[in-house]
Amino acid sequence: MSIIKERVHNFLLQYEEDMLDGVKYLRDDLQEQEAKTIFDAAHFNGSAEFEDDTDRDWTLLYNRGDGTYTLIRRQDDGR
Repeated sequence: MSIIKERVHNFLLQYEEDMLDGVKYLRDDLQEQEAKTIFDAAHFNGSAEFEDDTDRDWTLLYNRGDGTYTLIRRQDDGR
């Protein structure tokens, strides 16, 4: 799988191509200020968890070394 980098609301986001649903949620479903809240939380805390409209769980990681963000999908642990 290839890594894709793109700007989402002026934040540089990297993700694997199978994470596109989470990217679309951040980019298209949320207003810029709503998405900025998630990006800011990741920046200050190292990561931010959120859920999209179809109840999929995501984590946005802040990469302090280069100032980018990485989107990953959290797996359901059965709890």
